[in-house]
Amino acid sequence: MDLERKLAILADAAKYDASCASSGTDKRDSRGGRGIGSTEGMGICHSYAPDGRCISLLKVLLTNHCQYDCLYCVNRSSSNVARARFRPEEVVALTLDFYRRNCIEGLFLSSGIVKSPDHTMEQVVEVARQLREDHDFRGYIHLKTIPDASDELLQRAGRYADRLSINVEMPTEQGLKQLAPEKDAVSIHRSMGRLHTHIADARQARREEKTIRVLPGAAARPARAPRFAPAGQSTQMIVGADDTDDRSILDSSATLYGRFRMRRVYYSAFSPIPDASRALPLKPPPLVREHRLYQADWLMRFYGFDAQEIVTGQSGLLRLDVDPKHAWALAHPERFPVDLNRAPRELLLRVPGLGVGSVDRLLQSRRVRRLRAEDLGAMKLPLRRVLPFVIVDGHRPSAGAAVASVPTARHARHDAAASVPTTLPAIPVVPAAPEQLGLFS
Repeated sequence: MDLERKLAILADAAKYDASCASSGTDKRDSRGGRGIGSTEGMGICHSYAPDGRCISLLKVLLTNHCQYDCLYCVNRSSSNVARARFRPEEVVALTLDFYRRNCIEGLFLSSGIVKSPDHTMEQVVEVARQLREDHDFRGYIHLKTIPDASDELLQRAGRYADRLSINVEMPTEQGLKQLAPEKDAVSIHRSMGRLHTHIADARQARREEKTIRVLPGAAARPARAPRFAPAGQSTQMIVGADDTDDRSILDSSATLYGRFRMRRVYYSAFSPIPDASRALPLKPPPLVREHRLYQADWLMRFYGFDAQEIVTGQSGLLRLDVDPKHAWALAHPERFPVDLNRAPRELLLRVPGLGVGSVDRLLQSRRVRRLRAEDLGAMKLPLRRVLPFVIVDGHRPSAGAAVASVPTARHARHDAAASVPTTLPAIPVVPAAPEQLGLFS
């Protein structure tokens, strides 16, 4: 089979994995004529899932042969799909060629399990080793690790990769036993724990670095500790392949963040596959459910919400018509309205329409003078969402305003343009450094 045909098969087979993002790692580049590649800048390929989602970064499998028969996976052993397998040298050549053409910024490499977990993991690590050591590649590398692989191979993978990930697959252990009985949740968590230990040890060693002198009289320079997956580890779980509700999904995510210090938990809406098992649903879940889970995940990570309080309904599912923070505010009318001139940061973060960046700007600005309704419009806040939940000089919401704040399709189109006429001097806003705002800002 020629290389182009292999690439077509194995790139298509990798498009279902959403757990890739080239962020959080060390900054490296090839300026000065050293090495090739960079962890920054543009030049990203995209993969498209069957439901139309655009998933960033080039992703490829080493092989889609697999000895496991996970019911939700298109590459399961019983699946009637075209099979292919790369040699490590072929993946290395493709990565370098695509990078030189400015098509990609790095490599995301996963694989089906062939022969044994250790054999597969050894092949995956060899690709990264050749890129780093033989070609001085400095771009981003994300390796999907095999849960049952030896600790020695996991350590080698961490030396070359920016990020490692082990898919937890399903939100609950019961769901994993039902749809992937050959996989073991205990083994997956054990491998995550090993990665967490190695990452923590490497970071501690970096903090304790000492300076050395290579030659007498030479300038001192730090003795660099060995790196290990500087962008941390991530994982992915499939949503909608079983009957697990959103409350249980968020509980699982909170556990993973707490126990293993995950950098990200990715949620992938189940996509129906050919010749699917009767145990799987015939239709995929609405994609907005996946989006709401990401928003809820953001609330846990950056807004101080607990997993148990985000899902407010008895069904255990997030509302699809409003974002999770808005739904929480509607379910807790006793906490509102919030006085923007007095409330602490923790309470401001719970106001619908206020993101982390917006809250920080409000806190900086109210040091100068009291906030007024006109100032909120000048700060380009989504007034239709914010005003029903806040008190500010010149504005107090009427009874029932919060319920009326649930957006309609027409309102959503005009939210960004909504404003209050500014007849008073605009509030002095302290300029802040560029930052990535939250999903709710």
